Amino acid sequence: MTKPLKQIHLAAHFPGVNNTTVWSDPEAGSHIEFSSFAHFAQTAERAKFDFLFLAEGLRLREQGGKIYDLDVVGRPDTFTVLAALAAVTDRLGLTGTINSTFNEPYEVARQFASLDHLSGGRAAWNVVTSWDAFTGENFRRGGFLPQEERYSRAKEFLATANELFDSWQGDEILADQASGQFLREAKAGSFVHTGQHFDIHGQFNVPRSPQGRPVIFQAGDSEEGREFAASSADAIFSRYATLDAGQDFYTDVKKRLAKYGRRHDQLLILPAASFVLGDTDEEAEELAKEVRRQQVSGATALKHLEFVWNRDLSSYDPEGPLPDIDPDVSGDHIAKGRAQVRMYRDPLATAREWRELAAANNWSIRDLVIESGNRQNFVGSPATVAKTINDYVQADASDGFILVPHITPTGLDVFADKVVPLLQEQGVFRTEYEGTTLRDHLGLAHPDQTPDEQRVAS
Repeated sequence: MTKPLKQIHLAAHFPGVNNTTVWSDPEAGSHIEFSSFAHFAQTAERAKFDFLFLAEGLRLREQGGKIYDLDVVGRPDTFTVLAALAAVTDRLGLTGTINSTFNEPYEVARQFASLDHLSGGRAAWNVVTSWDAFTGENFRRGGFLPQEERYSRAKEFLATANELFDSWQGDEILADQASGQFLREAKAGSFVHTGQHFDIHGQFNVPRSPQGRPVIFQAGDSEEGREFAASSADAIFSRYATLDAGQDFYTDVKKRLAKYGRRHDQLLILPAASFVLGDTDEEAEELAKEVRRQQVSGATALKHLEFVWNRDLSSYDPEGPLPDIDPDVSGDHIAKGRAQVRMYRDPLATAREWRELAAANNWSIRDLVIESGNRQNFVGSPATVAKTINDYVQADASDGFILVPHITPTGLDVFADKVVPLLQEQGVFRTEYEGTTLRDHLGLAHPDQTPDEQRVAS
């Protein structure tokens, strides 16, 4: 029997807290003016994407005690942007990254329930933890939570938020004008939660929203992150860019679902992916090289090398050889708020590896940083990119992709115009939205459905 074709899920990430975006390009627009967000979201909706995604940085990053100004250094509050986008879109899902380490369940639940109402059922929450005390200084004395407490708090945070969402069943509002009775039950929204991290009780003041609960995303790749996603998330982001690595991650996370009584289709795997398109594959390859050099200037290359060396390397020539001194592993790191430093758990080994690579390929510092870190996932003609995306999904390396254009807000336009129609022609991507909520787009059951109803729906 021929295996049925999987339908591809596509989403769009408005970048701004990493160096994928080329903010210095003449075609780039503002990362704070609402018109940029609106254009980006409306392009994604025109292309029938599942959702728009916003990451979030809670503190301006520093290097050597100075703000790292070679990257985009912040943007408006996530909830404010998504609420505004709800008014200029009709079907597109609206996904926001909200931190569980520095917020409170009541506040976040209230904001997401409100967004779900305002958008007609299109809200989603990317639940993250904060990994460093530097960011935490903006929120609490000392700023820091050990890793095991961060995930413990995140699990209880989400469970508590779900209790708040579920404190309304959906039938409490009578609104009988003749009798003047508004609620069937005066204790609607009542909740009590007592746990390790939260001890709260009261009444939740936002009635049941269209989706019941927002769609839950998770971004962690650690053992704890994978388990958290398998137990509680509707989708997990993946950082794996090759087919084999993507298949390994897909298999690992999906097989964890059974222990939580969940089916294979109740968790989607959605890697982030950048792209460069050209009229031909050869043209796209040349454009991709140009983009990578835009993304990694000489100054940026030195800053990136400092993530490993933990030293001030500003005196080095980025077009010259790597430093012959070893990384400093003796003290605090000079890069503050940069998640990348966690990737290099053994800086001395990484430095040796990079020196060997640079020597073998005659690479400068800048060449090395470009080749080791900033490679686009999909490069080619529209036909080539459409085929590659479909091949990955059908081979169970992912269930779709969250696309990250290097130019905002217009960088998604060419993908919407040239790649999406090809996927639609192949019958692997929708031509129209079939439902109104984000759960509809993602093929996820409503939390109020019974197990039997969920099986029928799937």
